[in-house]
Amino acid sequence: MRGRLGWTLGALLLLVGTAGCSKRVPEAAASEHPAVPGVPTVYVAKRIRTLDAARPEAQALAVRDGKVLAVGTREEVLAAVGPTARVVELGDATVVPGLTDSHGHLAGLASALVGVRLEGTATRDEVRDRLSKAPPTAYQGEWLLGQGWDQNHWPEKAFPTHADLDAAFPRTPVALGRVDGHALWLNSEALRRARIDRNTKDPRGGRILRGPDGEPTGVLVDNAMDLAASALPAPTDAQRAARLTAALEHCARVGLTGVHDAGMDLRTFRLLQDWDKAGTLPLRIYAMADGQTADREQYLKDGPFQGKLLTMRAVKLTLDGALGSRGAALHAAYSDEPGHQGLLLLSPEEYAARVHAFVARGFQVATHAIGDRANTLVLDTLLHEMEATGKKDGRHRVEHAQIMTEQDIARLGANGFVASVQPTHATSDMPWAQTRVGPERIHGAYAWQKLKAAGAVLTLGSDFPVERPDVLAGLYAARTRQDASGQPPGGWQPDQRLSGMEALEGFTVGAAYASFAEDRRGRLKQGQDADFVALSVDPVDAPPADLLTAQVRMTVVAGREVFRADAK
Repeated sequence: MRGRLGWTLGALLLLVGTAGCSKRVPEAAASEHPAVPGVPTVYVAKRIRTLDAARPEAQALAVRDGKVLAVGTREEVLAAVGPTARVVELGDATVVPGLTDSHGHLAGLASALVGVRLEGTATRDEVRDRLSKAPPTAYQGEWLLGQGWDQNHWPEKAFPTHADLDAAFPRTPVALGRVDGHALWLNSEALRRARIDRNTKDPRGGRILRGPDGEPTGVLVDNAMDLAASALPAPTDAQRAARLTAALEHCARVGLTGVHDAGMDLRTFRLLQDWDKAGTLPLRIYAMADGQTADREQYLKDGPFQGKLLTMRAVKLTLDGALGSRGAALHAAYSDEPGHQGLLLLSPEEYAARVHAFVARGFQVATHAIGDRANTLVLDTLLHEMEATGKKDGRHRVEHAQIMTEQDIARLGANGFVASVQPTHATSDMPWAQTRVGPERIHGAYAWQKLKAAGAVLTLGSDFPVERPDVLAGLYAARTRQDASGQPPGGWQPDQRLSGMEALEGFTVGAAYASFAEDRRGRLKQGQDADFVALSVDPVDAPPADLLTAQVRMTVVAGREVFRADAK
């Protein structure tokens, strides 16, 4: 499928940064009428979906000191909190519990927001045209950076080559990340600076695509992307902090109160720790330690972390590549590339060793698995670890759970694992996914209802910046399995669609459960954290197409308004 690896180009760029972290912190979100500590704020809306079975709907919600104080009718809530309360009228908005993206990459989004955006390019000429208009922010040192190309959208549907870039950029090194974050397209100057030539061997878990003459074509897949890392110049501390601040602000604007960051590098984590300590981190971040790189040794030494809005209790391991770049590990060969079964980025032995080390240190294990072979290996390994240690309550997560056998779907659901899936991946990949895996394996692909029926908890995300971090688009895709134009009619594999309530639960209660926070978040009831979002439409009952033009009116985290649409 599309994105997966925490090693999107943006994440790669931040990972090669300097050892120190900027102490610059984002400004605290401001509200036109800020809450006063100890004084309740009452939010009144047309409808409040609490997801609390005892009172599923309400019209007013009182908040004090970051917690929900009361829920009910306007009259009930005002009577409960007294006459000194601040009242915020939200009009015809629908309020829902805080929406969490359960699989995103903040460092990747941070860099993608300033690089050349190549999503939606229909030809290689269009890629070159966008690069020719690159803003200054798209350069890091002398390197021109971009992200988002997808050869499946081009007429020839073939991978590009360095020759497609060389005439326009003969002396400027160019590095362009594929939309899935699992392939990097370089021009000849970038290959030269990275010292990649016909004598460079493929690293384990990676491919250097080559022509008939054995020369590199310019595309590096999965672990081969690491070969370019040492040649990339480091971002400055100021660049790192400014980009990450922009990414967090963007998430708040699109209605996210939290993000599960799937594979956070140590430098980004240290920066967020500084901001969390200063009280200026605007969102809740459930960070998964980067378990692929050398950073894992420090994370193992430090162990889990709990701050104010920042938590690290999980590790992210990446077992295979992506379907779009044919790196997903399959039991049988790709239907459109005979003889090729994808890539395992970690050997089974190394994967098992890392699982054991992190479980022993108290971490939840979240594993990227796209292909059916990778998913089988994840389940085999986790079940063996659970049996050997007796630790059966880890809530280990399968990130993407994308192409699975029917037997593995049943095993995932029966053994307490969490399926972390991304609705917009299904709608992005549906034009070509069956071409990759054929008509039989596709029945176990993006199989959300099958996973639910097997007993799995679904937690939903986007895998940004592979997809947009727009949670409304995710809710739409989950309900329809259609693209923005309503195609295909009835939806792709429509029996796997989620209902409006199931989709909402995936971004709320499912995300809370997946991060061990179900007793504090995911619902709006007395005593829970005051995280919620006001939307212009009801995401459960409104026609799904309305979600595509809906607006986020307000985003509130721990009782603080971090985004308000009418704010000056």
